[in-house]
Amino acid sequence: MNSLTIGNLELYPIETGRFRLDGGAMFGVVPKTLWSRLIPADEKNRIPMAMRCMVVKSSATNRVYLIDNGCGNKFDKKMEKIYSLDYEHSNLISSLKSIDVEPEEITDMVFTHLHFDHSGGTTDYDENGDLYEVFPNARYHVNRRHWQTAIHPNDRETASFFPENINPMKESGRLILTEDNHTFEEGFDTLIADGHTEGQQLPRFSDGGRTIVYAADLFPTFAHVPLPWVMGYDMKPLQTLEEKKVFLKQAVENDWYIFLEHDASHEIITLKKNEKGKYEMDRSLKISEIE
Repeated sequence: MNSLTIGNLELYPIETGRFRLDGGAMFGVVPKTLWSRLIPADEKNRIPMAMRCMVVKSSATNRVYLIDNGCGNKFDKKMEKIYSLDYEHSNLISSLKSIDVEPEEITDMVFTHLHFDHSGGTTDYDENGDLYEVFPNARYHVNRRHWQTAIHPNDRETASFFPENINPMKESGRLILTEDNHTFEEGFDTLIADGHTEGQQLPRFSDGGRTIVYAADLFPTFAHVPLPWVMGYDMKPLQTLEEKKVFLKQAVENDWYIFLEHDASHEIITLKKNEKGKYEMDRSLKISEIE
């Protein structure tokens, strides 16, 4: 099984489906002649994207965390076509079952942020077309500042927040708003990045010797490691640039392992500075290959 024990925590990457997004939007001002060498686009200029999430089992607290949950199954045929959604590759429920976890066993849903491709699996429709919670026993953990962004979005970001994903959390009575740099338990805390969206929280796992950071949309793919390679989707791209500078320096100095949520080919990467002093991917590996 592809997993890693770090301290009291067992980490299990799971895939919840594949989709495609416009390559130009994913790389902002970077020309297609450059980014397409690393991640080729299809005939509609879209690049392949994973929705790779993580289950975390704690032997210290008996909590079963799920970090993000993909886009879910609620899209109509038109939207499925636009995003080229592929559930044959993988889906949330079958991936959970593959590691012997039922949705009812998830005690804590931790969201990096609430864009639809990170929170859509929170709810689904039953055979009568009624909305229901997929994780009925889970507490929902969202950064406090990000929650305000999600329920009062700006005009540019509003299309990324779907009421059918977010409103049931508010009505559940199990919503927990976390502060910046929140600690869930020993060996499991979060870093904050505000460039992509206000209050994005990046889970970090450490046992004092090894550190794995769930990079979410600060580094959606390995191709986003170079400093200027910032998504057009980011609300504050210059802030993303500054956050990447800090993150990359820490990651290289401290030998962090970077967990990539959206990279279709790379699950975990390590980083290095090349001979020109620029940051780039060093190694690509599965989480089970971390020593």
